[in-house]
Formats: sequence, structure tokens, C-alpha cells
Amino acid sequence: MEFNNPKRYENDDRYDLKTIESLQYHYGEILKLLGEDPQREGLIKTPERVAKAMCFMTQGYQSDPREILLSARFTEEYKHMVIVKDIDLYSLCEHHMLPFYGKAHVAYIPNGYITGLSKIARVVEAYARRLQVQERLTVQIRDCIQEALSPLGVAVVIEASHMCMQMRGVQKQNSVTTTSAFTGAFLTQLQTREEFINLIKK
Repeated sequence: MEFNNPKRYENDDRYDLKTIESLQYHYGEILKLLGEDPQREGLIKTPERVAKAMCFMTQGYQSDPREILLSARFTEEYKHMVIVKDIDLYSLCEHHMLPFYGKAHVAYIPNGYITGLSKIARVVEAYARRLQVQERLTVQIRDCIQEALSPLGVAVVIEASHMCMQMRGVQKQNSVTTTSAFTGAFLTQLQTREEFINLIKK
């Protein structure tokens, strides 16, 4: 399949031309295997669009979440809980490559260092924009913050709906999966953990 207008992407850092071209070819072949005609009007540009969409939805592989935090790490003697809640996340289940989506709630207790609030959301995004399972995603976010900032504790809760459960298989449209991961004070101090849970529920 001929790559549509490759010059369109020459100055766009988001797309690697060889990757787009290869993905486009293979998605064209998938359409044929499904019994479709990739040359019919409605599908002519579909392989290209899907190739670009997949590159966008997996762009987290190009990010270093730890460096994201370190790029805005500041010395600060604040030792109380910092919470960034209701962070929208969209990811792809690695088992079926169908979306799962929901909210992440992240907290940490600084121990000499803080980071820019937007960097917490960027870390969530960097890990979510990969082929994932929710359990691993939760732990990766926790461990990244713990390693980069060495706080007194980290708490991560993710609530997500999985299209692989809603569109296929068991087809339970209203199911929501919740995962959590804690370190430090959030593990050892029940009152601290309960405070976090109560705050993200409000």
C-alpha cells in the first residue's frame, strides 16, 4: 500500500515516517483479512489514520517519567500530603489492545523535595500511553515518584473501565476496576491512608 503524503509528516516530531508507513501497510492487510476492501472510498485513508492513532496512543514509550519529575524538582520543607486527584487516563489493555479509561489519584508526602503539580499528571500519562495492565500501571506510577523524589510515602489509586470487559467477553458495561499501591507512611500509618482515601472520595 502506498504511503499517503509522507511529506505531511516530515517536520512533525510526533511521527516516525518509517513506523507510520509500516503500520499503515499492516493495517491495510488486516482490513483484507477481515474481508474488507482497503481501496473503497470509506477505507482508503483508514490504515494511515489508525497508524497515526496507534503512535499517539503509545507515545509513552518515548517518555522518561523519572526525568519528567526531576525536571521540576525543588527543595521545599513541606512535609504534609500533596494530592493530585481525578487525573484522566486513557490506556490500551495489552491483552486485547482495547482501551481502558478512568481516573488516577496520586499523593505523596515530601521529604525535602517537591515537584511541579503538572508533572504528576505527566507521569500518569507517560505510563498510561503504553500497552498496559492496570495493576502494573498503578505500581509504575508509585515507584517512579518514590525513586525520583524519595518522599515519606506515595499513594496511588486508579479507577478504570475496561472495554475488553464491556465490548467482548463477559460484556459487563458498568463494571469498574480499582487498584491501589502505597509506600512509606501510607503503608505504616492507618490514619494517613484513611485521610488520603477520604480526600479522594470528596
